[in-house]
Amino acid sequence: MASVLITGANRGIGLELCRQLADRGDHVIALCRKASPELEGLGVRVIEEVDVTDEASLRGASEALGDAEVDVLINNAGIFTNETFRDLDFDEIRRNFEVNALGALRATHALQGHLRRGAKIILITSRMGSIGDNGSGGYYGYRMAKAALNMAGVNLAHDFRGRAAVAILHPGLVATRMTGFSGVSPEESAAGLIERIDALTPEASGGFWHANGERLPW
Repeated sequence: MASVLITGANRGIGLELCRQLADRGDHVIALCRKASPELEGLGVRVIEEVDVTDEASLRGASEALGDAEVDVLINNAGIFTNETFRDLDFDEIRRNFEVNALGALRATHALQGHLRRGAKIILITSRMGSIGDNGSGGYYGYRMAKAALNMAGVNLAHDFRGRAAVAILHPGLVATRMTGFSGVSPEESAAGLIERIDALTPEASGGFWHANGERLPW
């Protein structure tokens, strides 16, 4: 049984990851700003008032964990916005960086002391952060922040080499509130992500994959 900590766990992909991991017997620790009734109904450990843009709340989460050790840290918290060049909202672009890129880095830094040797650090990213895969433009804040997150993941793979393996994972277009409920089901996406997490080895650390196993271009 693994101990898995998930940020942004109250809904969407995070909630479904909690559900599937708990169902198979893993010990799940769910971090979120405010728990949803669905999350509370899973019977997992929930730590509320955790905002990945706020270092103090992440320190509080670390303190709440006490001496607990974690086998898998899943950095899932994120937002999704669309800024076109004609209608740029620089405040929203900055917010994307704060949540989608810096948030995962803050959380990993704050919680690193709880990672067991040989742990796995997972960054839930998007293929929209792929420069090679960008065929349509738009979504300035989201694309730029996810590209930055991808770079952070490669850096983390270097810095944690010998201590933890890192995977940069695209969940697919998932039918959640964030995407207007279009795409594959959260159940299918979460199952694919869990397969990639289980298969991650130290030798593959720093790779960028689709939940279906496809290796994605940078």
